[in-house]
Amino acid sequence: MPLRYARLFLGLVLFAASLAMLVRSGLGNMPWDVLGQGVALRLGWTLGAATLMLSVLVLACWFPLRQRPGMGTVANVLVIGVLVDPFLALLALLPEDLGLPAAVALVVGGIVLNALASGLYIGARLGPGPRDGLMTGLVRRTGRPVNLVRTSIEVLVVAAGWVLGGTVGFATLAYAVAIGPLVHVLLPRLTVPERPAAPEP
Repeated sequence: MPLRYARLFLGLVLFAASLAMLVRSGLGNMPWDVLGQGVALRLGWTLGAATLMLSVLVLACWFPLRQRPGMGTVANVLVIGVLVDPFLALLALLPEDLGLPAAVALVVGGIVLNALASGLYIGARLGPGPRDGLMTGLVRRTGRPVNLVRTSIEVLVVAAGWVLGGTVGFATLAYAVAIGPLVHVLLPRLTVPERPAAPEP
């Protein structure tokens, strides 16, 4: 259990850092962060506060889907929501005009870091994040394929976020294309193995 908790919290910290890297690049956000940024702009909130509020709302959608949150679910809401703003403040120390090469480097580094972070926190097997749980709950209740459900959710949140003023761009598309294959490679290597069942007497 200590190893699993360590992987969970390290993964969530890195996830918040990767989120901030894409936002700071100015080249586009991850799908849910397009919505979070749009909500933050409309309400005059920080991105961290908007991310926290959206996570709680998504988590509330679990109840009609009969999804059960775990320790990792609650930690996901709190840790990422709390750490986004400090990471953005840290990245604000970079020059205001990054230039395209530096911005692209932030995007590439952020996507790779996000894949590593996802492998760590999902591999800890302590409960999915609110957005992942919404996806799996809808898959279970509708019987639709995972790819269709995930794509539909992300198209909707990107569209809503863009209407509200969130940033959509190269990084949004690059993330959508790259994150699945990267997590597919990293997750098996980062998943904590299950303890073998005790032999029957």
